[in-house]
Amino acid sequence: MNVAVATYEIGQEPSPSVSEAGPAPKRIVVAYGFWIFLLSDIVMFSALFAAYAVLVRATDGGLASGQLFNQKCVAIETACLLVSSYTCGLMSLSVNARRQASIYLFALVTFGLGAAFLTLEIREFAGMIAIGATPQRSAFLSAFFALVGCHGRHVTAGLIWLTVMMAQVAIKGLRANVERRLLCFALFWHALDIIWVWLFTGVDLLGVRP
Repeated sequence: MNVAVATYEIGQEPSPSVSEAGPAPKRIVVAYGFWIFLLSDIVMFSALFAAYAVLVRATDGGLASGQLFNQKCVAIETACLLVSSYTCGLMSLSVNARRQASIYLFALVTFGLGAAFLTLEIREFAGMIAIGATPQRSAFLSAFFALVGCHGRHVTAGLIWLTVMMAQVAIKGLRANVERRLLCFALFWHALDIIWVWLFTGVDLLGVRP
């Protein structure tokens, strides 16, 4: 121990551990990598939204957005997703406080609200397809299903991710890598909520204007 202290005193830093070897610690690399993923996802949704904005009037003589969108249903979907963001935040606070029972509770509520959102969205899509408003009907509908359906697939991936994380908490406990993955999930889920508010405003609210 005296040798280690003397070595440190003459200005030589101790050798890094295996987990810290490389240009940056693993937790820093993961954090930056995940933020880059989120930014790339936002860029993708921006491109899809731009395509929708260009094609929104290309209905080919079919029904327009104001005649198709069910505002009551979409409002309930939005409420489910916004509340799920709140419960996801409570789950993150429970992770910081290391309250495992609360983590399971808020994760279950978040999953239920996300599943309710998907169920309502699928019902909305099924209703549109039943009256002939399919993606093949017009460029407008193709852009709409691509944009909103892509968000729905992200929500589906998020629910699968949450299920896997709860299994990891049960098996491994609140290890550092498990906590880091839970934080990444929370960031992903909040990003999906922000994107949905953007879609709800730009697609549904503005879409029913005369």
